[in-house]
Amino acid sequence: MLSPEIVSRAEWMAAHDALMAREKAHTRAEDALAAERRRQPWELVDKDYEFEGPAGRLGLADLFEGRRQLILYHHMLKKDDPAPCAGCSLFTDNIGNMTHLNQRDTTIAIIAKAPFDQVDALKKRLGWSLPVYGGDGAINRDFCGGDFGLNVFITHEGNIYRTYFSNDRGLEKLGTIWSFLDLTPLGRQETWEDSPAGVPQTDPFRWWRLNDEYETTPKTEHACCG
Repeated sequence: MLSPEIVSRAEWMAAHDALMAREKAHTRAEDALAAERRRQPWELVDKDYEFEGPAGRLGLADLFEGRRQLILYHHMLKKDDPAPCAGCSLFTDNIGNMTHLNQRDTTIAIIAKAPFDQVDALKKRLGWSLPVYGGDGAINRDFCGGDFGLNVFITHEGNIYRTYFSNDRGLEKLGTIWSFLDLTPLGRQETWEDSPAGVPQTDPFRWWRLNDEYETTPKTEHACCG
């Protein structure tokens, strides 16, 4: 049975303030890690990969959907899989409306080794909104050991590069727009960030919109936080 310590308001505030100081230090340390991540070297993707989507066969470049960055989650679903991976599906369930991520020139998608119709059926069953693709597993073997994980890619001067990879518990905190952008070489693209020269940046908060207003609301307007 729980046996919490019961204290006065003053004692509670003192304990809370001490914890908040540690949490703020943790946040600053995460910011420093994200800055280091933005400066990691890139790996050239020098092979062609083939995927299957709703319109047929696609290459890796097509998965970017015209944006500069691609976050690709490798789901463990296999052909005729009788029991889709609960962990991979739980991860995907945490991904919400990606309109805001798209505004930062970034696409997120799911790739699995199962044929597209099976991946699409799982998407519809579980109510996912992000794009999903089938594949032959070649990109999994090359970039995540043939199992599951998350890769980040960027296009630059006509080439595609891998910039980041994580799996296992490294994926547990992901799910928000900010957590995904912090994995990318361009980051959140806000002026407070410590980023390499040449990364596009705007004032923080000012780019946020309701998810149906990005095409209608001038970028100089903002209703909150500014």
